[in-house]
Order: sequence, then structure tokens, then C-alpha cells
Amino acid sequence: MRTEQQLREVVISALTEVAPDVDPAAIDPDADLAEQLDIDSMDFLNIIVAIHEQTGIEIPERDYPKLSTLADAVTYLAETQKQGAGA
Repeated sequence: MRTEQQLREVVISALTEVAPDVDPAAIDPDADLAEQLDIDSMDFLNIIVAIHEQTGIEIPERDYPKLSTLADAVTYLAETQKQGAGA
């Protein structure tokens, strides 16, 4: 199981993979990622895919809004990871 810091690094890695111009230090963890990084829905989908590839965590489309900020994404992944481990 990954720590929240490791999950944060996974999300940032996915963001920089899709949007290489992103400065990870400049990401506001509580601001909407699409707005602050100027990414479209296709880019966001690519970020979700990259997160899944790095973590193995399934992210259903209905949960995409739960990953709208960096902080929300880390929380979602941590909770989903715990549920998967407990199942």
C-alpha cells in the first residue's frame, strides 16, 4: 500500500506526463486541476489512465469529479486503496 506522499507523487507524475510544462511546485493542492493547468477533458482522461497504470487502482468514470484537485485525488486514491486492501 502506498503512503499519501507516494500517491501525491503518482498524481504529480501523471500530471507532468500529460502536461510536461507543469511545475509541480506551483500546483495548488486545493485548486481545480483542469482550470489551473489549462487541460481539457481528454488530457484529464489521460491523467486518470496514467494514475491507473502506476497504481493499478480502478477509477470509474462516475468518480472522476472526486479527482478534480490534487488534494482530492490523493484522498480518493488513499481511500480506494484501503477499500481494495480490505476487500
